[in-house]
Amino acid sequence: MRETPGNPTVAAADVAAGYFGSYSVVGLLAVIGVLFVAVAFGAGRLLRPVVPTPEKLLTYECGVDPVGEGWAHTQVRYYVYAFLYVIFAVDSVFLFPWATVYAAPGYGATTLVEMFLFLGFLAVGLLYAYKKGVLTWT
Repeated sequence: MRETPGNPTVAAADVAAGYFGSYSVVGLLAVIGVLFVAVAFGAGRLLRPVVPTPEKLLTYECGVDPVGEGWAHTQVRYYVYAFLYVIFAVDSVFLFPWATVYAAPGYGATTLVEMFLFLGFLAVGLLYAYKKGVLTWT
């Protein structure tokens, strides 16, 4: 096949070569990254001293030697604090897109009403948690 200025096959091949050429750079960087990590882990494995002792094989947490069984009672309020944190983290994730849409023409009033409804639901949940005494630290 001869290359002619009006040949669509040659033009499509050039576009495909440019398209896949950019992905080859990404693939090459991914391979280099994987090799870098593999070399780092391999060097660490070869250079570190390996002297297992019974003390090194014990479970360790917060400088306290483990005593007794692995099961421990955890108070439910810690889970509630974590749950409340997740709720307010999700709240902040939703507020940023609303703030960008609020500036768009035609969406201002609707977005503002939706935002205050959402914040109202969160406020009711926070008020409920406060009334139940969940937010008091004892």
